Amino acid sequence: MRPWFRRRLVAETKDDLSPVTRADRDAEAAMRRVLGEAFPMDGILGEENGLEREEARRCWVIDPIDGTRAFITGRPSFGVLLALLEDGVPSLGIIDQPVTGERWIGRRGCRTLFTGRLGGEAATRACGSLAEAELSATAPAMFDATGRTRFQRLESACRRVYWGGDCYAYGLLALGCIDLVAEQDLKIWDWAALVPVIEGAGGVITDWQGSALRQGCAGDVLAAGDPALHGAAVAKLASAGGAP
Repeated sequence: MRPWFRRRLVAETKDDLSPVTRADRDAEAAMRRVLGEAFPMDGILGEENGLEREEARRCWVIDPIDGTRAFITGRPSFGVLLALLEDGVPSLGIIDQPVTGERWIGRRGCRTLFTGRLGGEAATRACGSLAEAELSATAPAMFDATGRTRFQRLESACRRVYWGGDCYAYGLLALGCIDLVAEQDLKIWDWAALVPVIEGAGGVITDWQGSALRQGCAGDVLAAGDPALHGAAVAKLASAGGAP
């Protein structure tokens, strides 16, 4: 992807109204080729080219550019996501930022590893209350009408909200730079790699009801750096008919 960054790429619009570029397609094709040669019996699911070997117990999940809007506008807040599902559960997750040279590697049951010349350590930070929390989400447009109302309750309880970031925001949460990320309408290739990274850094990542993310879920994702903060955030995100 690096040769295409900050070049005048043509972006097409997919059926779901999200943009896609040659960089997305070339990156996924390259990743599929490497994975297919190394693990010929494993499944591969990618955002751009669907699923191969649906029957496989192990499946690699690829998002070649998470944050294509950021990529095509020259912002280094996008990332490459790669996850390994074993029996449907994320066991390995990687967030890679190829422009800044940062990489997070999460493995189930192990501490997340981070490398990057900009500095940082994979460890979430303590945060005593929502009033002290830095909240992040990619864009207001990702929320439906009910989700926006629910998000606003959480937003109003937090210190600040930052818009933008895509998967990079989850990496920053894993570095202890922010405290909460709440988003809606994420697909499995958007969230699968995040689970081992966040958990291995000491955080919690679930859906908005506090349940584990799973294949086929609605894609409402909540990540908290301090596990003690998670319950309070879930309560604020309770369904629109719940308590304020």
